[in-house]
Amino acid sequence: MNWLDRQSFLGPHSEGRLAEVTIGLVGLGGGNSHVAQQLAHLGIGNFVLADGDRISLTNLNRLIGGTWWNVLKRTAKVEIMRRMIKAINPRAHVEIHRKQWQLAGDAFKRCDIIVGGLDNLRGKDELDAFCRRFLIPYLDQGMDVHKLQTGDGHLVAGQVVLSQPGSPCLRCLGIVSEAALAEEAGRYGAAGGRPQVVWSNGVLASLAVGLVVQLVTPWNRRDKAGAYLSFDANTGLITEAERFRRWSASCPHYPLTAVGDPGFDIRKFTDRITTSDHRPSRWRRLLSTVLRKLVAVGR
Repeated sequence: MNWLDRQSFLGPHSEGRLAEVTIGLVGLGGGNSHVAQQLAHLGIGNFVLADGDRISLTNLNRLIGGTWWNVLKRTAKVEIMRRMIKAINPRAHVEIHRKQWQLAGDAFKRCDIIVGGLDNLRGKDELDAFCRRFLIPYLDQGMDVHKLQTGDGHLVAGQVVLSQPGSPCLRCLGIVSEAALAEEAGRYGAAGGRPQVVWSNGVLASLAVGLVVQLVTPWNRRDKAGAYLSFDANTGLITEAERFRRWSASCPHYPLTAVGDPGFDIRKFTDRITTSDHRPSRWRRLLSTVLRKLVAVGR
């Protein structure tokens, strides 16, 4: 019996696909700690993690895998996630970067999918642009808490967006705008700075993981290039955002002609992906073979 037998419905060879794929996780606070745990249980074989922070006492209400001992030791979040992933799947390759993701750009270029767990709009905007440049599907999670205008309660809501070529970007969907960037410091509502709770983070993370599985396996092929799922924690409803449902134009912010690495060298690329520390995915090995033949023809 295989430990992944219960998910064989994901499709033929799904176990191999999940083992070969490389997922990048940027920001390892509440949301992406759920994502890391779930992806490890799914059998994802390769991770690239980036977060410059260490765990603090206020992280314990939402950081999956975090403990009081970690707080006392001020353990780096990337190390907590690596230990958790390896405890679930010892065969997983986990590459960690205890720094801003921008300083690990070469590592994230190798990713097949990137999941963002950033809580600031500037970071979301930069990561969306990076993924568009390198044709990497980007999953963004966002959550906020606002005091209700009537009554004493608060509205807890969030969204998960799949942004990739052929779909609207975060700017198209109104999640990022120049006005919002300018007012970012005051956008977190009346419940305190950057309010987060574990259950809503978990719902959003599960939606993001579901989209990852749809991208990697033949379980449920999507009929749309992107996605925008809204979650209302007060009612428990998950809906497709109206703005996304009505979107029919091409993305004006990231044209398909503005993709690729300006410093790309085909010879270095083929050497790098065949000598990587972890086994390259099947499509990368095939791409390497094709590129080498093209280089040989051009000589």
